[in-house]
Amino acid sequence: MSLAAEMTKQSERLLVDIREIIEDARNTAVRSVNSERVQMYWKIGRRIVVEDFDNETRAKYGKSIIENLSFKLKSEYGEGFSRRVLYQAIQFKTYPILHALRAKLNWMQYRLLSSIKDETKREYYELEAVKNNWNGRELER
Repeated sequence: MSLAAEMTKQSERLLVDIREIIEDARNTAVRSVNSERVQMYWKIGRRIVVEDFDNETRAKYGKSIIENLSFKLKSEYGEGFSRRVLYQAIQFKTYPILHALRAKLNWMQYRLLSSIKDETKREYYELEAVKNNWNGRELER
């Protein structure tokens, strides 16, 4: 093999290795961002629930608080803090322990799972989503 051919082969290996490093770093960053996002919404939901806005006697008051929070947060941070999203964060109370959340699941998946009332079914779909590496759309189906 000529020196030029050997250099080309080494250059190709180098390129493949660097692409792999970049892809691994990107995947790690996405997982980290997803994990932080899930934890953020869990904490937001938990903080709202601490105010006992689910209590029927305070429902109207709670609703106005959510409206106000949403209005202010959306103006500062965007649509990720709409009224609907804040209520979905409140549904996170189905997961009472933050550290019990699975890092492999993202916010969309947890929103879907939180809407399942039956704890056994919810746990089944949670485990299946992790085991089969389902994305949000696959889990929804």
